[in-house]
Amino acid sequence: MSVPVLLLAVSAACCLGFGFVLQQAAASHAPRSDYLSPRLLLDLMRVPSWLAGIGLMVGGMVLGALALGKGEVSVVEPLLATNLLFAMTLSRHRTGQRLGRQGWAGLWLLAGGVAAFLLAGRPQGGEAVSSALRHWSVIGVVVGMALLLTAVARRSAPGVAPALLAVAAGLLYGLQDALTRVSGQLLSDGGWEALVAGWQPYAVLVLGVTGLLLVQSAFETGPLRVSLPPLTASQPLAGIACGVGFLGDRLRTDAGALVWQAVGLVAIVVGIVLLGLHPAMPEGPVGGRREKSLQPH
Repeated sequence: MSVPVLLLAVSAACCLGFGFVLQQAAASHAPRSDYLSPRLLLDLMRVPSWLAGIGLMVGGMVLGALALGKGEVSVVEPLLATNLLFAMTLSRHRTGQRLGRQGWAGLWLLAGGVAAFLLAGRPQGGEAVSSALRHWSVIGVVVGMALLLTAVARRSAPGVAPALLAVAAGLLYGLQDALTRVSGQLLSDGGWEALVAGWQPYAVLVLGVTGLLLVQSAFETGPLRVSLPPLTASQPLAGIACGVGFLGDRLRTDAGALVWQAVGLVAIVVGIVLLGLHPAMPEGPVGGRREKSLQPH
């Protein structure tokens, strides 16, 4: 793993983490009637703090795209998962809450899990899979799971729906990252003409907007500690699956390496959950919903 990829991915995680905190603070005041509606994004566009959060997220996505252009998805995705550390930092600053044992445990598990996965797996790039069936099967499974989770969330209790929507968004963002890498390769190999002629950049746009709507709906209906951990955990898992599934990323497959990769991924998920449940993470509104229009703040 090169130093530029590390710096780009961690910088992207920083922007994403800070951006998510600002977005949730604004979305938590959205009217319940905007739930899973494009109107939610239109209402939030009037809130300066939400726009600042979106600006940070876009910056993070650009930095992430640059990292994906220089490194494998299976390397970049675990590093992007550290966005929760930066979200925790901003939330801790705003609440004055100490990390304590739970916070430090989550921090070390997340950081250690990322290190263990990368050191054990030693992800390397390879030739993209030429099988159209395998390519579309992976995409179909990811999109299908996201659609299923969204449908279930519509009929779920308020305490469960945000987590389901966040997982769905994370799956779409992981796929978006994989297709962003493909788009970068199209641009590098064939220039703008090849990029415009391909379907991948348009899919990246659709996935980005859809994921954004799901994330804001999750932020609207539940506290950050309920929505951000599932989002942060599902995105790298989907990205790694796509990287290995159709981008040709290769991981070590000997028994010892597979064990440590599994341990690393479990540590990442557990660390994310511990950090997400930390008292420093803002709770936002729970229970009743505000029906009033958003006011700029």
